[in-house]
Amino acid sequence: MRRPLIGLTSYAQHVRYNGNDVEAGMLPMSYVRAVHATGGRAVLITPDDPGTDVIESLDGLVFAGGGDVDPSHWGAEPHPSTDTDPVRDRSELMLMRAALDADLPVLGVCRGMQIMAVATGGSLHQHLPDLVGHDRHRAAAGTDPLAADASSFGRHEVVLQRGSRAMGLLGARLTVNSFHHQAVDDPGTFTVSGWCPDDRIVEILEDRDRHFALGVQWHPERTGDLRVFAALVEAAAGRSDLSRTTMAA
Repeated sequence: MRRPLIGLTSYAQHVRYNGNDVEAGMLPMSYVRAVHATGGRAVLITPDDPGTDVIESLDGLVFAGGGDVDPSHWGAEPHPSTDTDPVRDRSELMLMRAALDADLPVLGVCRGMQIMAVATGGSLHQHLPDLVGHDRHRAAAGTDPLAADASSFGRHEVVLQRGSRAMGLLGARLTVNSFHHQAVDDPGTFTVSGWCPDDRIVEILEDRDRHFALGVQWHPERTGDLRVFAALVEAAAGRSDLSRTTMAA
């Protein structure tokens, strides 16, 4: 039996490869490895030719981390520190809405969780230090979130809502890594089920009425704790089995 097919959103970036400047579809391999380690088969979805037809071929979808979401999507002016990618925003907002409409299992990671909120009518805080008075949700300025060592991330605790799906999966409290300066303000149609106890910044979104829709503000793919990926793949496998049974009937 085939492994569940999990789409991973990615981004386009100019890079130097074999002495040539090229535009490449990019995503850290840690996302791919997380999907493969938990029983899925990963495929990259690039933002250059967006279309919702890809949803029909997938069993689940991961919205990956990355740069800022453009505040124009919730009617706000950009903060001086905001750095956006309009092509990626358009592609991912379209894909998110289509995935939710199809009840496709969805996992949002960092920016991906923020896309979940914005796609369903929510909004973001643009620059956390202005709101909470510290920068502990990311490492010191100038650090590289793709670097291998843990110092590239901020670390803090997350507390989870009693009775939530997230608590059933992750427990009542955990310590996470993070690298972000935007954060969810209005969660849209989602429910907040986890937050940082120090400043109440939203850390988990979920929708219990959907097959599987979970967003986390941290980066589990860069840790040994892949429970959210395993839960996505399990939900995707169940959906895939149901689709095959329906087709056979």
